[in-house]
Amino acid sequence: MTKSKVTELEQKKEKIFLGGGLKAIEKQKAMGKLTARERIIALLDEGSFHEYDIFVEHDSHDFGMQNKELPGDGVIIGTGRICGNPVAVFAQDFTVAGGSLGHMHARKITKIMDYAQNMRIPLIGINDSGGARIQEGVNALAGYGEIFFRNTLASGVIPQISVILGPCAGGAVYSPALTDFVFVVDKVSKMFITGPEVIKTVLGEEISQEDLGGARVHSEVAGNAHFFAESEDECFAQIRKLISLIPANNSAPATSEKQQEPKKDYKIDQIVPLDPTIPYDVRNVIRSIADDSDFFEVMELFAANIVVGFGRIDGQTVGFVANQPAVMAGVLDCDSSDKAARFIRYCDAFNIPIVTLEDLPGYLPGIDQEHSGVIRHGAKLLYAYSEATVPKITVIMRKAYGGGYIAMGSRHLRADFVFAWPQAEIAVMGPDGAANIIFRKEIMEAENPEEMRKVKIQEYKDKFANPYVAASKGYIDSVIAPDETRRFVAHALKVSKNKTVLRPQKKHGIPPF
Repeated sequence: MTKSKVTELEQKKEKIFLGGGLKAIEKQKAMGKLTARERIIALLDEGSFHEYDIFVEHDSHDFGMQNKELPGDGVIIGTGRICGNPVAVFAQDFTVAGGSLGHMHARKITKIMDYAQNMRIPLIGINDSGGARIQEGVNALAGYGEIFFRNTLASGVIPQISVILGPCAGGAVYSPALTDFVFVVDKVSKMFITGPEVIKTVLGEEISQEDLGGARVHSEVAGNAHFFAESEDECFAQIRKLISLIPANNSAPATSEKQQEPKKDYKIDQIVPLDPTIPYDVRNVIRSIADDSDFFEVMELFAANIVVGFGRIDGQTVGFVANQPAVMAGVLDCDSSDKAARFIRYCDAFNIPIVTLEDLPGYLPGIDQEHSGVIRHGAKLLYAYSEATVPKITVIMRKAYGGGYIAMGSRHLRADFVFAWPQAEIAVMGPDGAANIIFRKEIMEAENPEEMRKVKIQEYKDKFANPYVAASKGYIDSVIAPDETRRFVAHALKVSKNKTVLRPQKKHGIPPF
């Protein structure tokens, strides 16, 4: 009797595991996509997945739905482990009614979301859906609303990760937008509010799904995606790497590892040219101070004039924020301000110390930036640094001019430690521009204006554009040699480990969204 019941159970499971059937699975494979269950198995530690609500069925009775079987109602939920760490996961099954979201489909997702928040473990959602199930009308829309609300409740409490592995259209795109990290795969991921058909009908314009909302568009142009991969396997490897670096929740520390020295290939004193006009790749500076020179960059393809990402120093996870002189001289603009501010707020929410590497000429001037709201966007960076209460360590490597000096984690925004290299230039503006303004009359009246300009530029450098003036005011804690950077940063992180900050009691602040 027991044996027959077990056999019956296995037969029921086997039928459900086929999802939308062999033809639908073949079609999914033909698009170069794994099935929902294969994706979960590939992502999680071997043998760790436990599935729930496998026998849930839809409860729709209109438009012939009562006669349709939708195994698991088109979504798989459960828990498992990544690198030994518990995670909650859901994966939409495109082989079942195009992964469309109906009432019970949404209830399964919200159930695993509630589990994740209550158990205080990361939540990973694999999106592959045609959108709301039209036959269920407002019930489908209500399902999205319940998901969005939970995304907001869980924000800053547990890491929320969205993986776009197929279409994600209409209202469905707002759940990934509310999560912490969005992963996309080239030629597979599609995200848009209105599809090409609607755009053609309304605007009369022809556009492909890829050009409208493909992986590259969201990674390079729109800034909606944080990680870009060439394949699903590469994407899963990226997720596993991220999970290994970040805490499981906002009250747990990130997993520490054994300290490793940076690789000898990265010599910090040879990376940054003394001439402030010569560009270099700031990521190599990060690698020269990070454990094993391992740096996991976030939003690599978007707003490349600033670099953000995770690494370790003395085995502990830190968040790096660095101007990138190799792109637009490392200036701050609307997009880079947004990118850095959001990353800083994530680090602060999950108690990850922030290490800032500064080298910039200020905010990007121009009518395009002014009209795009650089004042509002730039203020987000000021707000994020000021609001953050985690340990904040800033290293000024070369240029720190004007508002950029203040914005990039300065002492005035309550950085705990600020260090500067001897070649650092801290001033209202660059020496060339400053000399032209301050000494304009003397330069114009000189017998040799060009020679006088050089003299006055040097005079300005000697008086203001160096780290010692700021150090004499107490704005810089130490002027250090470049090869001392890792040692000073590591020590600062250790002594600020138990940092406590008291702030005015309030419901919440009002950032310049």
